[in-house]
Formats: sequence, structure tokens, C-alpha cells
Amino acid sequence: MRSRAMQRAWLVMVGLMLLSPSNASPAEGNPWTAIRLPTPADSAVRQYLGLPESEHFTVGQIAAEAVIVQVYSMYCPHCQREAPRVNEMYARIAGQAGLHRRVKMIGVGIGNSQFEVDFYRETYDVRFPLFPDGKFIIHKQLGETRTPHFFVLKPAGNGQVKVVYDQVGGFASSGKFLEMVRKHIAN
Repeated sequence: MRSRAMQRAWLVMVGLMLLSPSNASPAEGNPWTAIRLPTPADSAVRQYLGLPESEHFTVGQIAAEAVIVQVYSMYCPHCQREAPRVNEMYARIAGQAGLHRRVKMIGVGIGNSQFEVDFYRETYDVRFPLFPDGKFIIHKQLGETRTPHFFVLKPAGNGQVKVVYDQVGGFASSGKFLEMVRKHIAN
């Protein structure tokens, strides 16, 4: 009887360990993981992000008061369904005087090669910069989060970046999401 209780307890512990991620994704109020991305070769994209020519950059180097990072995968049906709303949000940011200088968007294609990122960009008419993560390096740095996942990041000084909002899954309204972003950059 006692050994069965011990076996059950052991199985529950092992199950919980297997179900919990090895490292959690950056949460609201915490620092953003210093992820290095390849600097875009396209000068228009570098200009949009406010980046100099270099080999790599971090989100903290993007010239903005807030950066929205979409973590997606070309193979994620939720990401595919969300693409029109994400594009609508980008269009709203780009179309509002002053806001397009204050808020920038990027996407990271988890498990996606450059070819797959380009295919996603063309298929879903994505206008903001997308970056590949074909070897799941960034995915691991982000705690192996599910897709889609949205992070709103804000500079915190000394080159640091703070997560001011994070959301796993899609959003119902690009307008409401953007209002939340505005509130964070106003603070």
C-alpha cells in the first residue's frame, strides 16, 4: 500500500516535470532575452528599424519607444488565421502620424528557414520585417513558447529591454491591441 502511494507520487512528479517547460518565456515586467538577429540587407528595412549596417542587432537597438514582436511559424494554422489582423495592426501603426516612428513590429519564424519566412511574407502579404529561426535557437531562448505569441517590448535604459506585455495566442481586435500598446508607451 505504501509503495503504491510512493509510485503514484513519483509518477505525478515525473509528469509535472515533463509538462513544465525547461525555461519560461520572458514575462511582463521582466527583462527581454538579448536575442541577436541578422541585420537586414535591405536598406529600407534597416531604415524602418533605425539600424546601422552591421552583422547582427538586438531588439534594444531598434529605434522605437515600443517594439511588437510576433513569434509565429509558417506551419501554424493559428498564425495563418491571425495574419490579416496582424497586418491590419501594422497598417494602423504605419498610417498614424507619429505612431509609426514610435512603434515598430518584427516577426520571428520559429523553425522557419529564410525560404519559409519569405513564403509566409508573400502568401500573407506581411509588410513588417520577418526573421528566420530555422534551428530553433531563438525559440529555445524564449522558453520554447507556443505560436503565435506576441511580446510588447520597451527600452529600459542601458541597452536593456523590458517586456511590458506578452500574450500567447491571437487577439480579437487589432484596434484594442494597439490601444494597449499606446497605453504602455504613454507610461
